[in-house]
Amino acid sequence: MRKSLWLMTVLALAGAGTAAFQRYKIFLPGLIGQLREPIGDYHAVTWSKGPATPSNAKRPPNIILIVADDMGMNDISLNGGGVAHGAVPTPNINAIARQGVTFSNGYAANATCSPSRAALMTGRYPTRYGFEYTAVPSAFASNLAHADAGSPYPTLYHEELNHDLPTYADMGVPHDQIMVSEILKARGYHTIHIGKWHLGESQPLRPTSQGFDESLGLRAGGGMYLDENDPGIVNAKLPWDPIDRFLWANLPYAVYWGNDTRFRPKGHLTDYFTDNALAAIDANRNRPFFLYLAYNAPHTPLQALKTDYDALPQIKDHSERVYGAMIRQLDRRIGDILAKLKTTGLEDNTLVIFTSDNGGAWYTGIKDSNRPYRGFKGTFFEGGIHIPMMMRWPAKIAAGTVRTDVAQHLDLFATITGAAGGTMPTDRKMDSLNLLDPAQRRQTTFWRSGEYRAVRAGDWKLQISKRPDKQWLFNLATDPTERINLAGHEPQRVAAMRKMIEQQNTGLPKPLWPGLIEAPIRIDVPLNVPWRKDQEYVYWAN
Repeated sequence: MRKSLWLMTVLALAGAGTAAFQRYKIFLPGLIGQLREPIGDYHAVTWSKGPATPSNAKRPPNIILIVADDMGMNDISLNGGGVAHGAVPTPNINAIARQGVTFSNGYAANATCSPSRAALMTGRYPTRYGFEYTAVPSAFASNLAHADAGSPYPTLYHEELNHDLPTYADMGVPHDQIMVSEILKARGYHTIHIGKWHLGESQPLRPTSQGFDESLGLRAGGGMYLDENDPGIVNAKLPWDPIDRFLWANLPYAVYWGNDTRFRPKGHLTDYFTDNALAAIDANRNRPFFLYLAYNAPHTPLQALKTDYDALPQIKDHSERVYGAMIRQLDRRIGDILAKLKTTGLEDNTLVIFTSDNGGAWYTGIKDSNRPYRGFKGTFFEGGIHIPMMMRWPAKIAAGTVRTDVAQHLDLFATITGAAGGTMPTDRKMDSLNLLDPAQRRQTTFWRSGEYRAVRAGDWKLQISKRPDKQWLFNLATDPTERINLAGHEPQRVAAMRKMIEQQNTGLPKPLWPGLIEAPIRIDVPLNVPWRKDQEYVYWAN
């Protein structure tokens, strides 16, 4: 399935119409069939065990980094609850914030998952090492650009950039980049990856080549949560979304263990990943460990356990109810992680971090995931990048702390490194700040995908795009939902902030692979709302 997730991503970004999908229905099976690796039967995972008894030496904190996939700011009931206006409580995720610190101005490093995760793991803007786009098969991009996308604005294909593409497996974070897992491993931590990776699939780019002792999960961007016909599952297929039809037709139900073993797991992936995380905590209770627990929920395809679906009869829309059930399951299982830390006596000296890779996606058709913010995944409006970010460490962080300064995915690298007593790399430009160091506060942060770029400096945020040729300037202190574009009233500020963007991009390398397409995404309505020419939009490059 190596190419399948990249194909999926392009469809998601472009929001292509039914005609586009029908066209690719002929193209995809042959391509994917040649590349699909064998899937074995269920394989029991045995986690490496630490010492039988704890050491008497002072121990650094355990660190658990939990990342959700496409969870909007408002999907968490602490922030109001975006699914059917708060019908899905998230008490366990809320507890991380209430028992520790919540960053009310937490930001993703990018508006889509792969570059965002690259920044999180390396503490650097991915554009510093050429990781600007998710990989795109050129033939797919070409055909997509000529398909009917149901939009008055065409998807653009840059054929002139289609040359010297690296192999798809090699499209990831270069091996010479230092990941936080490598810092912690050098500090004596046992390092564990469970869940989604999406940072490269060839041998030098896999988790076990990038500082993780053990790895279980998805190398690409996603997978089926369970077999479609399993009696314990409730599915929601999205008729307005061609990517959804692609997912159901092509994604396997399979995971990788280590380097070579690929097999069918048991149960819903959210449960499977959590059960293994609990087992890994047990196995490592007597030594310091770093657990990167990267759920693929609540990303499509929408598949929920029937028990969670049945618990939400108040949600009348079927797809919203399935999505809400996935949120409910995710929250419940995060509660099991927190309970395990308590029963093993690890609670006080474990730093637990929770975040999402980007905002809620427009293609789900759920309009309130990012409320009250405008925009969706794929845009640099707040809805695409303003994400949940919270952490709990009872021994060090006072309960109920709220931070209003800007925190970024980039900053988790320095925060984790500092908590572990590690040293930041000095042989390269690092963009990460330690959120637990009161002397370090972020003043500016940048986003970029091709000619679509943004900067937040203090309370001011500027977005610039080539298609449409437009700039948006907002004062987030007085207008946090980006309703009043002040670009026409503040030309000097716009000029100064454009210069900041230019300076940020000076001297950066060319992307490791080009952005072959540009596709329109609307700011205020999800994919299941018909296109109108008066709807505000931006072109996302990939």
